[in-house]
Amino acid sequence: MRVSARKSRKGLWTAVGVVGAAGVAVAVARRRSAAADSAGGSTPDRDRTDLFETPRREPEIVPVVSADGAELHVRAYGDPDAPPIVFSHGWTCSADFWYPQVNALADKYRVITYDQRGHGRSGIGATPLSPDVLADDLSAVLAATVRDGRKAEIVGHSMGGMSIVAWAGKYPEQVDRYASSVLLASTGTDSLVAETTVIPLPQRFPRVPVPVGRAVLGSALPMPASPMTARAIKYVAMAPGSSPAEVAFCERIVSQCHPRTRGGWGAALSTLDIRDGLKNLTVPTTVLVGTADRLTPPSHARRVAQLLDDADNLERLIVLRGIGHMSSVEAVDDFNAEVERLRALN
Repeated sequence: MRVSARKSRKGLWTAVGVVGAAGVAVAVARRRSAAADSAGGSTPDRDRTDLFETPRREPEIVPVVSADGAELHVRAYGDPDAPPIVFSHGWTCSADFWYPQVNALADKYRVITYDQRGHGRSGIGATPLSPDVLADDLSAVLAATVRDGRKAEIVGHSMGGMSIVAWAGKYPEQVDRYASSVLLASTGTDSLVAETTVIPLPQRFPRVPVPVGRAVLGSALPMPASPMTARAIKYVAMAPGSSPAEVAFCERIVSQCHPRTRGGWGAALSTLDIRDGLKNLTVPTTVLVGTADRLTPPSHARRVAQLLDDADNLERLIVLRGIGHMSSVEAVDDFNAEVERLRALN
């Protein structure tokens, strides 16, 4: 059920509490199962390692060229006639990040993933990196994969969520044309440096200075796979309770990102402000965040949800206790359940 801005702000935050509580119960139960497993108890979950494996289903590779001529690597899994879901990954990741969703959903849906510009097998192009480029690239992917008057659910994680908002801001006429619903996970639209909790600060300095944050995000130092890299990724992007399988999966993907891509996009995102695009998301839109997210803390999700609600487009806000930034990996079942629920709305 959608939450209407015209009903009341009290109704919004009551719904947030109910939905958050439901997500909390599942997330906490999953962590306890993992703990029981490590202690020699029952093994109902086994950390979902089967979902992290390379999909057995071969994807269709869809050739896509963005507005400036950059070539994008796009994969489409499943029946071409099945309801489409387009997934847009985050900073330093790749289309591989969506394996838990491909493995769980491609038997029922047309699951479309792509490498963001400069990530994975996509070219970086010659255009300076910016939110407009994210918008152009998503627009090109949708035009190439969502055809014949059909509409897709569009799912974005972190920078992928920013891609969706930037796209809605630049191409508002395409929202109703291509989108049936949207899921914005672990993302933000502004103040990314100021509100991060990755860098611990003394109480008298409540915010990270933008030049410092820009320098950190824009760093192009190599990040080879190693135990130290794994520890760093877990601290920065995942919750303390994340499993070894989840950390290993994310480390493999993040460590493969080219340093120049990581630094270039990090610098571009450090001064991001795309809030105006939210008012153009005129389809049911869910916002999802974990309480242990250091990169885009819950303050971002609450602000995004409020702006969507002001435009009467908020579907619901989901808050998952004990889940970090990599929500689609750390809370696979909760995440996929919301993807399917949104897809079923239309």
